[in-house]
Amino acid sequence: MKTLVLILLGMCSILAFTEMDKTTPTEPYNLEGVWELKHQFFYENNEVSDTIFNQNGYRQVKMYSKGKVMWARFDPKDSNEWFGYGTYVIKDGMLEERLEMASGPMMKIVDTMQVFIFELVMSDNSFQQIALDEEGKYSNSENYDRIE
Repeated sequence: MKTLVLILLGMCSILAFTEMDKTTPTEPYNLEGVWELKHQFFYENNEVSDTIFNQNGYRQVKMYSKGKVMWARFDPKDSNEWFGYGTYVIKDGMLEERLEMASGPMMKIVDTMQVFIFELVMSDNSFQQIALDEEGKYSNSENYDRIE
């Protein structure tokens, strides 16, 4: 009888820990929401060498929802329309965006590079998507703040 009770208690413990593990997120990142570009960094030897702030009405907004990403850019100095839509995944601290459709100027870039991969650095209300060069060094980053 004691053996049966111990086996049942052991099974209940295993089930409880298994259920608890299912509720633990596998990635600490959550991009769901609306984000606005605040500035960009340029790097030399993985150190920030320059910061470019948005000026004269320039705006860029990204929206992430349920594995989908959409972004739009407005630059009063540029008559081109800039926007894109696609899917995204986050794996091992890397953000991968796959554009499915985009504005004319962006489609020229998408035709040659449809998948965009960035290192992702995130806090509760901001994130950086850092582009890496062919040697794996930081090239530039876009730095966003959550707006919704």
